[in-house]
Amino acid sequence: MSSLKFQPPRGTRDLIGDEFRRHHRVIKTARRISALYGFEEWATPIFEDTRVFARGLGETSDVVSKEMYTFEDRGGDSVTLRPEYTAGLCRALVTNGLTQSNLPRKVFAAGPMFRYERPQAGRYRQFHQIDLEILGAAEPLADAEVIACGYHILKELGLDEGAILEVNTLGDTESREAYRAELIAYFSAHREALSEDSKRRLEKNPLRIIDSKDEGDRKLVAGAPTIEAFLTEGARAHWDALRRHLDGFKVPYRENPRIVRGLDYYSHTAFEFVTDRLGAQGTVMGGGRYDGLVQEMGGPATPSVGWAAGIERLAMLMEVAGLTPAAHRLVTVIPVSEAEERVAVDVLQSLRAAGIAAEMGYRGNLKRRMERANKQNARAALIIGEAEAAKGVAQLRDLDAGTQEEVALTALVERLRG
Repeated sequence: MSSLKFQPPRGTRDLIGDEFRRHHRVIKTARRISALYGFEEWATPIFEDTRVFARGLGETSDVVSKEMYTFEDRGGDSVTLRPEYTAGLCRALVTNGLTQSNLPRKVFAAGPMFRYERPQAGRYRQFHQIDLEILGAAEPLADAEVIACGYHILKELGLDEGAILEVNTLGDTESREAYRAELIAYFSAHREALSEDSKRRLEKNPLRIIDSKDEGDRKLVAGAPTIEAFLTEGARAHWDALRRHLDGFKVPYRENPRIVRGLDYYSHTAFEFVTDRLGAQGTVMGGGRYDGLVQEMGGPATPSVGWAAGIERLAMLMEVAGLTPAAHRLVTVIPVSEAEERVAVDVLQSLRAAGIAAEMGYRGNLKRRMERANKQNARAALIIGEAEAAKGVAQLRDLDAGTQEEVALTALVERLRG
């Protein structure tokens, strides 16, 4: 046996047992609830032309400037493992000629993402997201509905009381330009106290300073002006309508003027579902409106809105709340000897055809097979010996109650369902 002991790469992990069941429950629930709202599922490549993300996410974002897994393939092309879903979904809308008809497109997606960042609880270099986008809708009702769908998913997972919706407006282009000038003036007056990252952002995108995690920056941000005073009439109308629609969907929220999100493409609505149950990793779902991203992919102006949620963080929140799904319980079929295996296989397949999860061990005597059934937390064991095979019956042992009865093979499905 080799002495090597391989480990998963730093910032990645295996999903096994309870961890996988929580992970699967998040995706399964999100897929089901999003379908109720009219979303269809798309799948895009795990890697894309680097320009999809560099253009879409913005050069000042941490994702582009620090975290992307980018490499040159053997053909000399620069490709990047996807760090988020939205840019790739917008690219897919354009690539597949879907920008001119049947808009809006309501899209659900789920899968792995990759960012080179410092691993910590709830933050990995390979992580997983669920994602919702409404592509081609300018109305604030779309903003509210995509948020309402996210809230519905959290409720179905049992997490709505542990996560609070915070919303903000980033205004339209005119609003942001006026606000941008005010921020530049404010932060320029405190330039020496800014972090190096924020100094670089000051001229390119000062709104990103508001999202800084640096403690010194955060103290300055606390005294910075908010966008409220700079909203145009149209931007204010969008903001008012969003809040009115959230009330209509009965989604509780609180306003937070410091939410700008971590990517450069947002406008109007920005929001996050936050929690205090996961330590520093407080955001479990977040997104907003982006009205220029499809154009960056070569398409026409296509107003859109969406969000992404980290499956790992939602799964952690489920664990904290004691909401780990139970493992699926099996029925174990046990032939006493090799001579009964043929009958046992027929029983096994009849159970599976009827939708009853069942398995049969490959080896071991009756005692060993029963031990395995108990370790697997099987709900029942079907024991078939020579006498049972001759009579066309099985001994049905209820492993919870500890009782045993003889049941005809033809009646097993009905009995186990009962």
